[in-house]
Amino acid sequence: MAKTIALIAHDGKKAEMVAFVKDHQEELSKAHLVATGTTGSYIQQTGLEVELKLSGPKGGDAQIAAMAAEGKINGIIFFRDPLGKHPHEPDIQMLMRICDLWNVPLATNPATGSLIIKGLLE
Repeated sequence: MAKTIALIAHDGKKAEMVAFVKDHQEELSKAHLVATGTTGSYIQQTGLEVELKLSGPKGGDAQIAAMAAEGKINGIIFFRDPLGKHPHEPDIQMLMRICDLWNVPLATNPATGSLIIKGLLE
């Protein structure tokens, strides 16, 4: 059964996420990908199939957190903008707390994202 990887990127990190996905496209093509709405729409332009959730500020982060709590996600790659203000910060904190609580690997930068891919998909 394919591993499920969630992909999320703040607005200032979406281009970095697309570049990351292109760099790992072969490995990610073996996974079931889930993404927040806007991030996922960018990733779909690479040709990969992505299950879209709501946009992060509209509840997409919470939807992915719920999937993690239900054991439906094997890893999350979330390129956060640590210098930006985000109105949905409570959802972001909840997602991180759920990952810690349920022992779901969470990468917040390309280096750890590559390690998650290596560990789960290679």
